Amino acid sequence: MSLHLTKIAFQSESPATLRAWLESHAEEARLTTRYLPKRLEELTGGSLYWIHGHQLVGRSPILGFQETGQGRYWIRLRPCLIPVRAVPKRAHQGWRYLEGEDAPPDLGAGEANDLDAMPRAMIGELSKLGLI
Repeated sequence: MSLHLTKIAFQSESPATLRAWLESHAEEARLTTRYLPKRLEELTGGSLYWIHGHQLVGRSPILGFQETGQGRYWIRLRPCLIPVRAVPKRAHQGWRYLEGEDAPPDLGAGEANDLDAMPRAMIGELSKLGLI
Protein backbone atom coordinates (compact mmCIF):
# COMPACT_ATOMS: atom_id res chain seq x y z
CA MET A 1 0.00 0.00 0.00
CA SER A 2 1.09 3.54 -0.68
CA LEU A 3 2.05 6.06 1.92
CA HIS A 4 0.21 9.39 1.93
CA LEU A 5 0.54 12.85 3.48
CA THR A 6 -2.03 14.94 5.36
CA LYS A 7 -2.10 18.73 5.39
CA ILE A 8 -4.48 21.43 6.55
CA ALA A 9 -6.25 23.32 3.76
CA PHE A 10 -4.93 26.61 5.15
CA GLN A 11 -6.86 29.75 4.17
CA SER A 12 -9.49 27.66 2.39
CA GLU A 13 -13.02 28.68 3.32
CA SER A 14 -14.53 25.37 2.23
CA PRO A 15 -13.71 22.24 0.25
CA ALA A 16 -15.25 24.02 -2.76
CA THR A 17 -12.71 26.88 -2.56
CA LEU A 18 -9.91 24.32 -2.17
CA ARG A 19 -11.17 22.54 -5.29
CA ALA A 20 -11.31 25.85 -7.19
CA TRP A 21 -7.73 26.71 -6.16
CA LEU A 22 -6.43 23.32 -7.24
CA GLU A 23 -8.31 23.35 -10.54
CA SER A 24 -7.04 26.87 -11.33
CA HIS A 25 -3.59 25.37 -11.97
CA ALA A 26 -3.26 24.00 -15.48
CA GLU A 27 -0.93 21.02 -15.17
CA GLU A 28 0.06 20.80 -11.52
CA ALA A 29 -0.45 22.54 -8.20
CA ARG A 30 2.57 23.12 -5.97
CA LEU A 31 2.97 23.51 -2.23
CA THR A 32 6.22 24.68 -0.67
CA THR A 33 7.82 22.74 2.17
CA ARG A 34 11.04 23.26 4.04
CA TYR A 35 11.97 19.58 4.32
CA LEU A 36 11.93 16.71 1.88
CA PRO A 37 10.10 13.68 3.34
CA LYS A 38 12.46 10.98 4.61
CA ARG A 39 10.06 8.29 3.33
CA LEU A 40 10.08 9.78 -0.18
CA GLU A 41 10.17 6.47 -2.08
CA GLU A 42 7.09 5.19 -0.20
CA LEU A 43 5.10 8.24 -1.34
CA THR A 44 5.20 7.09 -4.99
CA GLY A 45 1.58 6.57 -5.98
CA GLY A 46 0.37 8.32 -2.84
CA SER A 47 -1.83 11.34 -2.30
CA LEU A 48 -1.99 14.43 -0.16
CA TYR A 49 -5.14 14.24 1.99
CA TRP A 50 -6.60 17.64 2.84
CA ILE A 51 -7.92 18.51 6.32
CA HIS A 52 -10.74 21.05 6.51
CA GLY A 53 -12.96 21.63 9.53
CA HIS A 54 -11.31 18.87 11.59
CA GLN A 55 -11.92 16.18 8.99
CA LEU A 56 -10.27 14.72 5.91
CA VAL A 57 -12.35 15.98 2.98
CA GLY A 58 -10.44 15.03 -0.16
CA ARG A 59 -7.16 14.05 -1.71
CA SER A 60 -4.86 15.22 -4.48
CA PRO A 61 -2.51 12.65 -6.07
CA ILE A 62 1.19 13.44 -5.55
CA LEU A 63 3.11 13.84 -8.82
CA GLY A 64 6.49 14.22 -7.15
CA PHE A 65 8.85 16.56 -5.35
CA GLN A 66 11.11 19.22 -6.81
CA GLU A 67 13.79 21.49 -5.36
CA THR A 68 12.91 25.20 -5.68
CA GLY A 69 16.53 26.38 -5.76
CA GLN A 70 16.04 28.36 -2.55
CA GLY A 71 16.62 25.57 -0.04
CA ARG A 72 12.99 24.47 -0.13
CA TYR A 73 10.98 21.88 -2.01
CA TRP A 74 7.72 21.79 -3.93
CA ILE A 75 5.17 19.07 -3.38
CA ARG A 76 3.80 18.69 -6.91
CA LEU A 77 0.12 17.68 -7.02
CA ARG A 78 -2.36 16.77 -9.71
CA PRO A 79 -4.71 19.82 -9.76
CA CYS A 80 -7.86 18.05 -8.60
CA LEU A 81 -9.68 17.29 -5.37
CA ILE A 82 -11.00 13.75 -5.15
CA PRO A 83 -13.67 13.62 -2.43
CA VAL A 84 -13.21 10.99 0.27
CA ARG A 85 -15.44 9.62 3.01
CA ALA A 86 -15.19 12.18 5.82
CA VAL A 87 -12.92 11.03 8.64
CA PRO A 88 -12.21 13.14 11.72
CA LYS A 89 -8.63 14.43 11.82
CA ARG A 90 -7.05 16.85 14.26
CA ALA A 91 -5.25 19.90 12.98
CA HIS A 92 -1.44 19.90 12.86
CA GLN A 93 1.34 22.05 11.49
CA GLY A 94 3.05 21.15 8.24
CA TRP A 95 2.36 17.70 6.81
CA ARG A 96 2.17 14.27 8.42
CA TYR A 97 2.33 10.74 7.06
CA LEU A 98 -0.85 8.68 6.61
CA GLU A 99 -0.50 4.93 6.15
CA GLY A 100 -2.41 3.45 3.20
CA GLU A 101 -4.59 1.21 5.37
CA ASP A 102 -5.67 4.27 7.43
CA ALA A 103 -6.64 6.36 4.38
CA PRO A 104 -10.37 6.88 3.88
CA PRO A 105 -11.97 5.51 0.71
CA ASP A 106 -12.94 7.76 -2.19
CA LEU A 107 -16.60 8.74 -2.52
CA GLY A 108 -18.44 7.41 -5.53
CA ALA A 109 -20.36 9.63 -7.94
CA GLY A 110 -23.39 11.09 -6.17
CA GLU A 111 -22.41 9.58 -2.82
CA ALA A 112 -22.60 11.95 0.15
CA ASN A 113 -20.52 12.10 3.31
CA ASP A 114 -22.18 10.95 6.52
CA LEU A 115 -20.96 14.11 8.24
CA ASP A 116 -22.22 16.49 5.52
CA ALA A 117 -25.56 16.92 7.28
CA MET A 118 -23.88 18.20 10.46
CA PRO A 119 -22.83 21.83 10.95
CA ARG A 120 -19.04 22.34 10.71
CA ALA A 121 -18.90 23.90 14.19
CA MET A 122 -20.55 20.81 15.70
CA ILE A 123 -18.14 18.51 13.87
CA GLY A 124 -15.22 20.54 15.24
CA GLU A 125 -16.51 20.36 18.81
CA LEU A 126 -17.28 16.63 18.64
CA SER A 127 -13.83 16.01 17.15
CA LYS A 128 -12.14 17.96 19.98
CA LEU A 129 -14.01 15.79 22.46
CA GLY A 130 -12.90 12.65 20.65
CA LEU A 131 -16.46 11.58 19.89
CA ILE A 132 -16.06 11.43 16.12
